[in-house]
Amino acid sequence: MNRYQIIKKPLRTEKGVADVQSSNTYHFEVDMKANKIQIKDAIEKFFNVKVADIRTQVRKGKNRRVKFKQGRTKDWKKAIVMLKEGSTIDLGY
Repeated sequence: MNRYQIIKKPLRTEKGVADVQSSNTYHFEVDMKANKIQIKDAIEKFFNVKVADIRTQVRKGKNRRVKFKQGRTKDWKKAIVMLKEGSTIDLGY
């Protein structure tokens, strides 16, 4: 699995933007099969920064209904990446 498959997208939420400003922490949606070591390597190579800590969460999908059909969204994995002092990622927000 290469680094382009591991990191799916950055998450832009109110909490995520507040974490960037307060504790230099970024939120990403990552591949379900990726572990912390692979995520760390991908972030460091892709953005050219130094990672201090990574926390991951597996977020469960929700039940959804469209008209008469019942369905469920997919489970997904969230990585919360804390960077070392002096490192930043410009995500446009």
